[in-house]
Amino acid sequence: MLLDDDSILIVGAGTWGCSIALELVRNGYSNVTVLDGEEVPSNIAAGNDINKIMEEGSQSEDDTDVAYAWNRLHALCTRAWLGDPIYKPFYYRTGYVMAASSDSAYSALLEDIKGHEDEYQHVSTAEEFRNTMPKGVLTGDFERWRGFTKQTGAGWVYARGAIVAAKQEAEKLGACFITGKNGEVVELLFSEGNDEDSRKTLSGVKTSDGTIHQAHTTILANGANADLLLDFQSQLRPTAWTLAHIRMTPPEAQLYKNLPVLFNIEKGFFMEPSAETHELKICDEHPGYINPIYSHEGRNILGSRPFARNQIPIESEARARGFLKETMPHLAGRPFSFARICWDADTPDRMPLIDWYPHSRPGKRKFLIAVGGSGHGFKVMPAIGQVVLEHLQGRVDERTRRAFRWRPETALNRNWWDVQDRWGADGKVIDFKDVKEWTSINESRGE
Repeated sequence: MLLDDDSILIVGAGTWGCSIALELVRNGYSNVTVLDGEEVPSNIAAGNDINKIMEEGSQSEDDTDVAYAWNRLHALCTRAWLGDPIYKPFYYRTGYVMAASSDSAYSALLEDIKGHEDEYQHVSTAEEFRNTMPKGVLTGDFERWRGFTKQTGAGWVYARGAIVAAKQEAEKLGACFITGKNGEVVELLFSEGNDEDSRKTLSGVKTSDGTIHQAHTTILANGANADLLLDFQSQLRPTAWTLAHIRMTPPEAQLYKNLPVLFNIEKGFFMEPSAETHELKICDEHPGYINPIYSHEGRNILGSRPFARNQIPIESEARARGFLKETMPHLAGRPFSFARICWDADTPDRMPLIDWYPHSRPGKRKFLIAVGGSGHGFKVMPAIGQVVLEHLQGRVDERTRRAFRWRPETALNRNWWDVQDRWGADGKVIDFKDVKEWTSINESRGE
């Protein structure tokens, strides 16, 4: 049983690490340390962003284990975004416009809202799409677009603000954050026992300054970078997405205030500009980029390695500008003020991986895994801390435990190029090694 003063070490101070730290100190755990090689939030983390899509959800007891666990997670996070004093200020319930262009993608949208059709209004003409926002925002022709609008129960979250707020509150309540070189974990240390299980029992972690940190319980929650520290047996695929910003004038930013999210699952999405910088974020939609690492023979993919870059591939810029031409052509030629790639980690079924490491045994230092955001990890940020707390206290329900378990059998002969029900681009996961040119922000001027 974990005692209030038992030492807890969290590797990763990103979206999930800050959520976990906050939940622990809120519940009386007084010896919590968080390690990260970056300042909070990390410059490669998907959560380090001006906004993220949020759609509210509810729990159902009649679902399969996987659906039950996801819906419960969704319900927990919805309550937090609506009522928790730390998270609530960052959630803007502005509504949601979702769309598709091809018949197959539109059919997928219909399947997504099945059973909840009464919550959505159909939109199919250019005029109907333009009327979802104030006059002058959407000026495109929306050719072949079809979709739905949801005026309540959805919107966006100021992502970076929520992470920083969670971190600051956790620190206020006693959590210790060690960042930079002194917090950069370079190795997980395992016992040197005589049997196989003992050799796989975590004994501590080593940071780049040579310090060895040990704790009663260690939680690995460093997102896409987790695969660099532990063999996940192909359960994690670090995957990157692309984003760009356009700086708006103050009058434009005012016009674009309190807008619903607009998301075409094949083209891209945007949300209202940042109140601080007046920058409008645009994302082109695609199944993701990976940076594959091959075996010595060059035949088998062993994983995907994240890297930081404040640029996007030139074809990503072209897709983003194509999205703008269809929705806001008056902005399609504007220069980008910022662009970068951001990373998350995909599990084969896109469900979180939250479980005790298989060789974490009673009487030994315990080792919990909390990774696998799979592209939708930010909106459930507040719930992750709660589910991790349930694991630590031995009260996680069996259906959630099964859905989020350590499950290498799902990754046998993994297809690293699986689009995982994502759309856009050419309908393929893209290899960074095939990128020939990157956008230069200073030279980004459109066509």
